[in-house]
Amino acid sequence: MQHSPIQPTPTPRSLLVVAKQPAAEQTKTRLCPPLTGATAAELYEHFLRDTLEIMRRVPNVQRTIVYLPEDAEGYFRQLAPDTALTRQQGATLGERLDHLLNAGASCAVVMDSDSPTLPSAYVAQAFDRLDSADVVLGPCRDGGYYLIGVRQPQPRLLREVPMSTPTVLRDTLALADELGLRVALLPEWYDVDTVAELNHLAEEIAHLDTGIATHTRACLAQLRW
Repeated sequence: MQHSPIQPTPTPRSLLVVAKQPAAEQTKTRLCPPLTGATAAELYEHFLRDTLEIMRRVPNVQRTIVYLPEDAEGYFRQLAPDTALTRQQGATLGERLDHLLNAGASCAVVMDSDSPTLPSAYVAQAFDRLDSADVVLGPCRDGGYYLIGVRQPQPRLLREVPMSTPTVLRDTLALADELGLRVALLPEWYDVDTVAELNHLAEEIAHLDTGIATHTRACLAQLRW
């Protein structure tokens, strides 16, 4: 008997993560070489598992994985049976983010799945900051952001800013100012897309409590990274 995935329901506090089913030659390709396509996909799965642990530490939220590709429902149901699932909708990343943040929650936060050591306190703080701000952003060191949250839909903020560029954060802040939106910034963090960032991650994990990023830690040890 097939079971339907847990479906997201409207909630005052909605925490979503954008994720892809790991696949060789399609996941974390900027790490190849030195990693092989299969190894990069395996590493990303461990990132995903640690991201889900981060989400579970944030209290009083509806947790949802927003996934691609369309046929990945079974994979994510097995990976996270305690988490709601919904497919990504939209032709561009901006459209997909706008759809997520316009899904009925009075307070919605979307995070990435590439920051396995991100402190859960930062994510919880995002919801607190939305008590007084219209938009909250978690700045990344590469010029993007690891998290965005809104109190109400802001389609221009997401659809009119080109994504995946080194100026995403700056452009988003400029448009928010033009729109008269109150913006709160979280502490800076980083996502892992490049070999340099992977090296930084490995160095950071070596100095963290062993209970943090346990899946990624085990994978890096296996790789002897």
